[in-house]
Amino acid sequence: MSSAVELVDPPVRTTVAAPYQPVEKRSPAVSLRIFSRAGQLAWRVTKPFLAIAAFLLLWQFAPAAGLVDEVFLPPFTVVAEAFVDLVRSGEMWNHVSTSLGRSVTGFGIALVIAVPLGIAIAWYKPVSELLNPILELFRNTAALALLPVFVLILGIGETSKVALVVYASSFPILLNTITGVRTVDPLLVKSAVSLGLKPIRLFQKVILPAAIPSIFTGLRMAAASSILVLLAAEMVGARAGLGYLITAAQQNFQIPNMYAGILAISLLGLAFNGLLVTLERRFSRWRVQSNA
Repeated sequence: MSSAVELVDPPVRTTVAAPYQPVEKRSPAVSLRIFSRAGQLAWRVTKPFLAIAAFLLLWQFAPAAGLVDEVFLPPFTVVAEAFVDLVRSGEMWNHVSTSLGRSVTGFGIALVIAVPLGIAIAWYKPVSELLNPILELFRNTAALALLPVFVLILGIGETSKVALVVYASSFPILLNTITGVRTVDPLLVKSAVSLGLKPIRLFQKVILPAAIPSIFTGLRMAAASSILVLLAAEMVGARAGLGYLITAAQQNFQIPNMYAGILAISLLGLAFNGLLVTLERRFSRWRVQSNA
């Protein structure tokens, strides 16, 4: 009896090759769009500095071209060198810190007084009728016109200078606070009242947030006024401060130092304004930002 062995061939495995996928090349339109966006971003970043750069170039080359007398308007590089020398010697910081302390003190006092008073005038008609005449009288009286009065009554020291800053800063904050509260959308107020909000919560949740943009406009105007008025006050009977630096440099014919003091005022004003703009964005995050 014989046995037969059956040989079975193993199954042949076949692999199906993946279809060929060509590598996509970036089209010229996509590359052009990327370059266009990069150019727009670069233009947006550099655009605010173009006018400043043009002004500084004009300042630098106008004396050399004979457009102005170099003695009375030194080139920008000479002024920048004087500015650096004042910073290195510590004199600039002494004047800046003195002016900044006076300005911030007066500005803070004006803020504490003017915002609550503006809310009261805008919200309560009897308060408005009582205070409007006297406020209109003093609002139309220039702060610098009252400088001799402040000096006579409060003396020539720090008190008169801070008081003048308070006076000059109060009215922009006060008037913009009144405008901001009075222009709140009545529908928002009615909706909040219908939801049962108490007066304190109404101010906290509706009135103040809606009035914040107008209030910060007043704050920025008051910050500029506080610096300008203080400089004028420091030119009379002061021994430190940017106003004193400018006056002393002019009297001693140190013209580059005089322009260095003016440059310090500009930088201080920019810092003030930048801080207030940042705070406004922080407290107004609910506003829809325009893409324009």
